[in-house]
Amino acid sequence: MTIDLYYTPWSPNCRAVQLTAKLLGIDINLKRLQVSKKEQLTSEFIKINPQHTVPTLVDNEFVIWESYAIITYLAEQYGKDASLYPTDPKQRALVNQKFYFDMGTLYHRFAEYYYPMVFKKTDSDPEKKAKFEEAANILEYFLEGHEFVVGNNMTLADISLAATIATFDALDFNFTPYKNITQWYGKMKNLLPGFDEISGKDVLTQLIKEKK
Repeated sequence: MTIDLYYTPWSPNCRAVQLTAKLLGIDINLKRLQVSKKEQLTSEFIKINPQHTVPTLVDNEFVIWESYAIITYLAEQYGKDASLYPTDPKQRALVNQKFYFDMGTLYHRFAEYYYPMVFKKTDSDPEKKAKFEEAANILEYFLEGHEFVVGNNMTLADISLAATIATFDALDFNFTPYKNITQWYGKMKNLLPGFDEISGKDVLTQLIKEKK
């Protein structure tokens, strides 16, 4: 069995796939694409994924992209049980909800606020900062009263969000006002095998330097 993952290590979406595979004990063949050099636009890769995005997973002849689709596929295809992606419709809906929150709100607002300052040296935008802080407070609310973002069991939503939060950590985000996020993130770092090598702060800090 050969499973290839086309990825870039900077992307939290790609790292979420790596972390999920590691947790499930799946060996994947990593194929790094230098997006800055437009390697995702080669004719060879476009034949695999006409949308030319990463992460892209190739499991023998089955090809899938979009990180949330990939990690749910891995959990359902190779997981020993349904704990990471519950079969109960309500629980699964809550996991999916957190996926959409991660993609469309938390990471989106983080990137809009932080990346111009980090990579373009712009000044802090108060309006974008307020929107980002609102998103962080929503995650803090999700964690109130329980251990994980959907109740007291770790799901794929936690893995995806932990990969996102690792990027915050690498950019020295101040976690002090967010006690729930702080406790949960510390727990996730310990629960996910290979976290330091995939999403560790030292690794991501170096990637940020390379990206500048």
